[in-house]
Amino acid sequence: MSPSKLSKIENAKLSPSPADVERILSAIGVSDEVKAEYANAARAAATEVTAWRLLQRAGLHKGQQATKALEAQMTTLRLFQSALVPGLLQTPEYIKAVLQRHDLSEDSLARTIAGRIDRQAVLYDGTKSLRFIITEPVLRWRIVSPQMMAAQLDRIVSLSRLSHVDIRVVPLEVQQNDVANHSFVIRDDRMVTVETVHAEVTVTDPRDVQLYVQKFQDFAMTALSGDEMRDMIERIRDGFLREQETR
Repeated sequence: MSPSKLSKIENAKLSPSPADVERILSAIGVSDEVKAEYANAARAAATEVTAWRLLQRAGLHKGQQATKALEAQMTTLRLFQSALVPGLLQTPEYIKAVLQRHDLSEDSLARTIAGRIDRQAVLYDGTKSLRFIITEPVLRWRIVSPQMMAAQLDRIVSLSRLSHVDIRVVPLEVQQNDVANHSFVIRDDRMVTVETVHAEVTVTDPRDVQLYVQKFQDFAMTALSGDEMRDMIERIRDGFLREQETR
Protein backbone atom coordinates (compact mmCIF):
# COMPACT_ATOMS: atom_id res chain seq x y z
CA MET A 1 0.00 0.00 0.00
CA SER A 2 1.42 3.38 -0.97
CA PRO A 3 2.25 5.89 1.81
CA SER A 4 -0.13 8.42 0.25
CA LYS A 5 -3.06 5.98 0.35
CA LEU A 6 -2.29 5.00 3.93
CA SER A 7 -2.09 8.66 4.90
CA LYS A 8 -5.51 9.36 3.36
CA ILE A 9 -6.99 6.44 5.32
CA GLU A 10 -5.38 7.59 8.57
CA ASN A 11 -6.69 11.13 8.07
CA ALA A 12 -10.21 9.98 7.13
CA LYS A 13 -9.89 11.31 3.59
CA LEU A 14 -10.40 7.84 2.11
CA SER A 15 -12.59 5.02 3.37
CA PRO A 16 -10.64 1.74 3.56
CA SER A 17 -12.00 -1.22 1.65
CA PRO A 18 -12.39 -4.60 3.40
CA ALA A 19 -9.19 -5.64 1.60
CA ASP A 20 -7.37 -2.55 2.90
CA VAL A 21 -8.50 -3.28 6.46
CA GLU A 22 -7.35 -6.89 6.16
CA ARG A 23 -3.91 -5.83 4.92
CA ILE A 24 -3.41 -3.13 7.55
CA LEU A 25 -4.48 -5.31 10.47
CA SER A 26 -2.27 -8.17 9.29
CA ALA A 27 0.68 -5.83 8.81
CA ILE A 28 0.53 -4.33 12.31
CA GLY A 29 -0.12 -7.68 13.99
CA VAL A 30 -3.15 -6.86 16.14
CA SER A 31 -4.81 -9.47 18.33
CA ASP A 32 -7.50 -11.72 16.89
CA GLU A 33 -10.13 -9.95 18.99
CA VAL A 34 -9.23 -6.49 17.67
CA LYS A 35 -8.86 -7.83 14.16
CA ALA A 36 -12.35 -9.36 14.28
CA GLU A 37 -13.84 -6.11 15.60
CA TYR A 38 -12.42 -3.96 12.81
CA ALA A 39 -13.02 -6.58 10.14
CA ASN A 40 -16.68 -6.72 11.10
CA ALA A 41 -16.90 -2.94 10.92
CA ALA A 42 -15.43 -3.03 7.42
CA ARG A 43 -18.06 -5.56 6.39
CA ALA A 44 -20.79 -3.05 7.14
CA ALA A 45 -20.57 -2.41 3.41
CA ALA A 46 -20.55 -6.07 2.54
CA THR A 47 -19.96 -5.65 -1.16
CA GLU A 48 -17.51 -3.22 -2.68
CA VAL A 49 -17.59 -2.48 -6.40
CA THR A 50 -14.66 -0.84 -8.16
CA ALA A 51 -15.13 0.04 -11.81
CA TRP A 52 -12.38 -1.13 -14.17
CA ARG A 53 -11.99 2.39 -15.55
CA LEU A 54 -10.99 3.58 -12.07
CA LEU A 55 -8.49 0.75 -11.67
CA GLN A 56 -7.11 1.47 -15.11
CA ARG A 57 -6.79 5.17 -14.29
CA ALA A 58 -4.84 4.33 -11.13
CA GLY A 59 -2.67 1.84 -13.04
CA LEU A 60 -3.45 -1.83 -13.57
CA HIS A 61 0.09 -2.72 -12.48
CA LYS A 62 -0.77 -1.33 -9.04
CA GLY A 63 -3.72 -3.72 -8.96
CA GLN A 64 -1.26 -6.57 -9.51
CA GLN A 65 0.78 -5.33 -6.55
CA ALA A 66 -2.30 -5.17 -4.32
CA THR A 67 -3.35 -8.67 -5.32
CA LYS A 68 0.16 -9.95 -4.66
CA ALA A 69 -0.05 -8.54 -1.14
CA LEU A 70 -3.33 -10.37 -0.52
CA GLU A 71 -1.89 -13.61 -1.88
CA ALA A 72 1.15 -13.28 0.38
CA GLN A 73 -1.13 -13.12 3.44
CA MET A 74 -3.53 -15.92 2.51
CA THR A 75 -3.03 -19.61 3.22
CA THR A 76 -5.75 -21.06 0.97
CA LEU A 77 -6.83 -19.97 -2.49
CA ARG A 78 -9.87 -21.32 -4.33
CA LEU A 79 -10.25 -20.01 -7.88
CA PHE A 80 -13.04 -20.87 -10.32
CA GLN A 81 -12.62 -19.73 -13.93
CA SER A 82 -15.14 -20.23 -16.71
CA ALA A 83 -13.72 -17.73 -19.21
CA LEU A 84 -9.90 -17.59 -19.19
CA VAL A 85 -6.88 -19.45 -17.88
CA PRO A 86 -6.36 -18.14 -14.31
CA GLY A 87 -3.79 -15.35 -14.11
CA LEU A 88 -1.46 -17.32 -11.85
CA LEU A 89 -1.29 -20.10 -14.46
CA GLN A 90 -0.90 -17.92 -17.57
CA THR A 91 2.15 -17.85 -19.83
CA PRO A 92 3.64 -14.43 -20.71
CA GLU A 93 2.17 -14.62 -24.22
CA TYR A 94 -1.29 -15.40 -22.85
CA ILE A 95 -1.03 -12.58 -20.30
CA LYS A 96 -0.16 -10.10 -23.03
CA ALA A 97 -3.08 -11.23 -25.21
CA VAL A 98 -5.52 -10.84 -22.31
CA LEU A 99 -4.25 -7.39 -21.29
CA GLN A 100 -4.21 -6.05 -24.84
CA ARG A 101 -8.00 -5.89 -24.66
CA HIS A 102 -7.48 -2.78 -22.52
CA ASP A 103 -6.31 0.52 -23.92
CA LEU A 104 -2.94 0.51 -22.15
CA SER A 105 0.22 2.37 -23.02
CA GLU A 106 3.28 0.26 -23.87
CA ASP A 107 4.81 1.13 -20.50
CA SER A 108 1.67 0.28 -18.55
CA LEU A 109 1.25 -2.97 -20.49
CA ALA A 110 4.83 -4.02 -19.81
CA ARG A 111 4.59 -3.16 -16.10
CA THR A 112 1.27 -5.00 -15.71
CA ILE A 113 2.63 -8.11 -17.45
CA ALA A 114 5.70 -8.02 -15.21
CA GLY A 115 3.48 -7.60 -12.15
CA ARG A 116 1.40 -10.64 -13.02
CA ILE A 117 4.48 -12.77 -13.68
CA ASP A 118 5.93 -11.59 -10.36
CA ARG A 119 2.73 -12.72 -8.61
CA GLN A 120 3.24 -16.25 -9.94
CA ALA A 121 6.05 -16.81 -7.43
CA VAL A 122 3.29 -17.71 -4.95
CA LEU A 123 2.79 -20.95 -6.91
CA TYR A 124 6.04 -22.27 -5.46
CA ASP A 125 5.24 -21.48 -1.83
CA GLY A 126 4.60 -24.92 -0.38
CA THR A 127 3.00 -23.45 2.76
CA LYS A 128 -0.09 -22.45 0.75
CA SER A 129 -2.94 -24.53 -0.64
CA LEU A 130 -3.82 -23.40 -4.17
CA ARG A 131 -6.90 -24.88 -5.78
CA PHE A 132 -8.08 -24.10 -9.30
CA ILE A 133 -11.19 -25.23 -11.17
CA ILE A 134 -11.57 -24.31 -14.83
CA THR A 135 -14.20 -25.33 -17.35
CA GLU A 136 -13.31 -27.17 -20.55
CA PRO A 137 -14.11 -24.22 -22.88
CA VAL A 138 -11.30 -22.26 -21.16
CA LEU A 139 -8.81 -24.75 -22.62
CA ARG A 140 -10.19 -24.26 -26.13
CA TRP A 141 -10.80 -20.50 -26.18
CA ARG A 142 -8.36 -19.09 -28.75
CA ILE A 143 -6.74 -16.15 -27.03
CA VAL A 144 -3.38 -16.79 -28.72
CA SER A 145 -2.10 -18.83 -31.69
CA PRO A 146 -2.45 -22.65 -31.70
CA GLN A 147 1.26 -22.99 -30.90
CA MET A 148 0.98 -20.63 -27.94
CA MET A 149 -2.24 -22.33 -26.76
CA ALA A 150 -0.34 -25.62 -26.75
CA ALA A 151 2.42 -24.02 -24.65
CA GLN A 152 -0.21 -22.62 -22.27
CA LEU A 153 -1.79 -26.03 -21.79
CA ASP A 154 1.65 -27.57 -21.19
CA ARG A 155 2.19 -25.05 -18.40
CA ILE A 156 -1.08 -26.01 -16.73
CA VAL A 157 -0.11 -29.70 -16.86
CA SER A 158 3.33 -28.94 -15.41
CA LEU A 159 2.00 -26.82 -12.53
CA SER A 160 -0.62 -29.47 -11.70
CA ARG A 161 2.21 -31.75 -10.55
CA LEU A 162 3.13 -29.46 -7.65
CA SER A 163 2.01 -31.16 -4.44
CA HIS A 164 0.23 -28.10 -3.00
CA VAL A 165 -1.44 -27.09 -6.29
CA ASP A 166 -4.73 -28.75 -7.24
CA ILE A 167 -6.00 -28.07 -10.77
CA ARG A 168 -9.30 -29.53 -11.96
CA VAL A 169 -11.26 -29.27 -15.20
CA VAL A 170 -15.04 -29.46 -15.49
CA PRO A 171 -15.67 -31.44 -18.73
CA LEU A 172 -18.53 -30.55 -21.07
CA GLU A 173 -19.66 -34.17 -21.32
CA VAL A 174 -20.54 -34.48 -17.63
CA GLN A 175 -24.09 -33.73 -16.48
CA GLN A 176 -24.12 -30.63 -14.27
CA ASN A 177 -26.49 -29.49 -11.54
CA ASP A 178 -25.21 -25.91 -11.43
CA VAL A 179 -24.38 -23.09 -13.84
CA ALA A 180 -20.94 -21.53 -14.36
CA ASN A 181 -22.30 -18.00 -14.00
CA HIS A 182 -18.97 -16.21 -13.71
CA SER A 183 -15.46 -16.56 -12.41
CA PHE A 184 -14.52 -15.90 -8.77
CA VAL A 185 -11.65 -16.14 -6.29
CA ILE A 186 -11.99 -17.16 -2.62
CA ARG A 187 -9.17 -16.32 -0.22
CA ASP A 188 -9.14 -18.11 3.13
CA ASP A 189 -12.96 -18.37 3.15
CA ARG A 190 -13.00 -14.69 4.16
CA MET A 191 -13.03 -12.74 0.91
CA VAL A 192 -14.40 -13.36 -2.57
CA THR A 193 -13.43 -11.35 -5.64
CA VAL A 194 -15.70 -11.44 -8.68
CA GLU A 195 -14.76 -9.96 -12.05
CA THR A 196 -17.62 -8.60 -14.13
CA VAL A 197 -17.56 -6.80 -17.47
CA HIS A 198 -17.42 -3.34 -15.90
CA ALA A 199 -16.05 -3.82 -12.40
CA GLU A 200 -14.38 -5.91 -9.74
CA VAL A 201 -16.68 -6.89 -6.89
CA THR A 202 -15.34 -7.74 -3.43
CA VAL A 203 -17.57 -9.80 -1.13
CA THR A 204 -16.77 -10.21 2.56
CA ASP A 205 -20.05 -10.98 4.32
CA PRO A 206 -19.54 -14.55 5.69
CA ARG A 207 -22.99 -15.64 4.50
CA ASP A 208 -22.23 -14.59 0.94
CA VAL A 209 -18.72 -16.01 1.03
CA GLN A 210 -20.17 -19.38 2.02
CA LEU A 211 -22.33 -19.40 -1.13
CA TYR A 212 -19.19 -19.23 -3.23
CA VAL A 213 -17.41 -21.87 -1.14
CA GLN A 214 -20.32 -24.24 -1.68
CA LYS A 215 -20.41 -23.53 -5.42
CA PHE A 216 -16.69 -24.24 -5.66
CA GLN A 217 -17.04 -27.52 -3.78
CA ASP A 218 -19.95 -28.62 -5.97
CA PHE A 219 -17.96 -28.07 -9.16
CA ALA A 220 -14.95 -29.80 -7.64
CA MET A 221 -17.08 -32.94 -7.30
CA THR A 222 -17.76 -33.13 -11.05
CA ALA A 223 -14.33 -31.97 -12.26
CA LEU A 224 -11.51 -34.16 -13.52
CA SER A 225 -8.29 -34.17 -11.50
CA GLY A 226 -4.89 -35.85 -11.51
CA ASP A 227 -3.99 -38.04 -14.47
CA GLU A 228 -7.51 -37.89 -15.90
CA MET A 229 -7.30 -34.11 -16.03
CA ARG A 230 -3.80 -34.15 -17.51
CA ASP A 231 -4.81 -36.69 -20.18
CA MET A 232 -7.70 -34.46 -21.23
CA ILE A 233 -5.55 -31.33 -21.43
CA GLU A 234 -2.86 -33.16 -23.39
CA ARG A 235 -5.41 -34.34 -25.96
CA ILE A 236 -6.57 -30.77 -26.48
CA ARG A 237 -2.94 -29.59 -26.65
CA ASP A 238 -2.14 -32.22 -29.30
CA GLY A 239 -5.05 -30.90 -31.35
CA PHE A 240 -3.53 -27.40 -31.31
CA LEU A 241 -0.12 -28.81 -32.30
CA ARG A 242 -1.56 -30.72 -35.26
CA GLU A 243 -3.36 -27.58 -36.37
CA GLN A 244 -0.14 -25.60 -36.20
CA GLU A 245 1.71 -28.21 -38.27
CA THR A 246 -0.80 -27.98 -41.12
CA ARG A 247 -0.50 -24.20 -41.45
